[in-house]
Amino acid sequence: MEYDKAVVNRLKRIEGQIKGALSMIEKNQDCKEVITQLSASRSAIDRTIGLIVSSNLEQCVRENIENGQSTKQVVKEAVDLLVKSR
Repeated sequence: MEYDKAVVNRLKRIEGQIKGALSMIEKNQDCKEVITQLSASRSAIDRTIGLIVSSNLEQCVRENIENGQSTKQVVKEAVDLLVKSR
């Protein structure tokens, strides 16, 4: 699968958020601020996972339809990936 530049940019942004949280911990900043930063990172990761799974699902479904194959297994695998990521 080829990944969109937007996915890479999202992950770089998340990387910055994680580094920010680590810096906050090293500076002994308030627990609430650290948790807020980590929660934002987790939400961004969840959205990125959804984006990757949906893009891959779309591509696989399209390929299966073009090849006259069922899409049932592809959809099941995508749902399993989403469930596993939780």
